[in-house]
Amino acid sequence: MQNKKNLALEEAKSEISAIINDLNSTTACFTGHRSQKLPWKFNEDDERCIAMKAILRQEIEKAILKGYRTFISGMAIGFDMICAETVLEFKRQYEDIKLIGALPYKTQDIKWSVKDRERYRGLLARLDDVRCLYDEYKGKDGYIERNRYMVNNSSLVIALYCGIYGGTSYTLKYAREQGLEIVIIKP
Repeated sequence: MQNKKNLALEEAKSEISAIINDLNSTTACFTGHRSQKLPWKFNEDDERCIAMKAILRQEIEKAILKGYRTFISGMAIGFDMICAETVLEFKRQYEDIKLIGALPYKTQDIKWSVKDRERYRGLLARLDDVRCLYDEYKGKDGYIERNRYMVNNSSLVIALYCGIYGGTSYTLKYAREQGLEIVIIKP
């Protein structure tokens, strides 16, 4: 009797694992630099930022056409919010895609400017789902855990990366170790 229960449990675990792998295979996440680390800083009217956004649109649409239906953004200032806005634009054309916000903690925006906070909260209201790891700030570990969550639940990473050390380089290294497909956009 115990062997039958163990066999049934193992079969159930295997089925759950297959379902999770299937979901991950249609999920992409984003990682990239915050505005202050980008060549154009906060000026999204800069021609370099406009060119990056055009490449980002191409990469997101390629992912959609390959079957990706869920996108995860860390919702930080800079590339994360640009990605969220771009996915939301695509939702008009591809109604079945979803956008999930992965937040390290609920008060992520507490020290941001009023303008950035308003942009962020406007985006939060339009997300299909929000996953929040902590209620309060837990230091850099909260960001690392958020990034690992995104990678662990995806099979594709679309990154804006200029080669400098930081959260983006750490996330890309972790994604490579996990065997994810990686698309890098240069700023």
